[in-house]
Amino acid sequence: MKNVQHLLLILLIGTGVAIAQSGNPTSAFAITRLKYAGGGDWYNDPSSEVNLLTFVHRVTGIDTDPRYQFVDIADDGLFSRPFLFMTGHGNITFSEAEARRLRTYLENGGFLFADDDYGMNKPFRREIKKVFPGEDLIEIPFSYGLYHCQFEFPRGVPKTHEHDGKAPQGFGIFLHGRLVLYYTYESNPGDGWADAEVHGDTEEKRQEALRFGTNLVVWVLTH
Repeated sequence: MKNVQHLLLILLIGTGVAIAQSGNPTSAFAITRLKYAGGGDWYNDPSSEVNLLTFVHRVTGIDTDPRYQFVDIADDGLFSRPFLFMTGHGNITFSEAEARRLRTYLENGGFLFADDDYGMNKPFRREIKKVFPGEDLIEIPFSYGLYHCQFEFPRGVPKTHEHDGKAPQGFGIFLHGRLVLYYTYESNPGDGWADAEVHGDTEEKRQEALRFGTNLVVWVLTH
């Protein structure tokens, strides 16, 4: 596998370092929660990113910044965040200006991981059409490299929570061949990253979700 730490350094030099909520620059890789309007609980499970980034550092050696951080689409710091994480159980609303700004972010090297925490599927699909009116979410085939870059997921995204009992699915939007948005439905790996007592997931499920999250990070840093 490629030297992901070296690629991380290249990424940060080329696109600007991640800025923590304190405003202090850091060369470590961070995941930033996307704050959005509409009433959905975008802020839930703040331990998720902390645990994932701690795990990523332990198993890959990538220098990570394991803190809960968030950004509003209108914030100046948006474009210095290489990885946005979006989740929730309810409604989402993007203004036209926010949709244009999010598209600009994604067109210029940013990445968005959206995880349906049960209840955000319809509003997410509706609002992402404002961002990419000419693009459709397409299901990512199991052969795609994201599912094999660090840990093997031969059946694609794992099923962390039952929700409606449907098969888990991973969808994406590509721009010029690059995956800029990845969306998990009937899967919810983000809940598997949270502290064990939050959802009562088995350790096996939590480890599976953390390994999958590691694939996401490695894929973003190497593609």
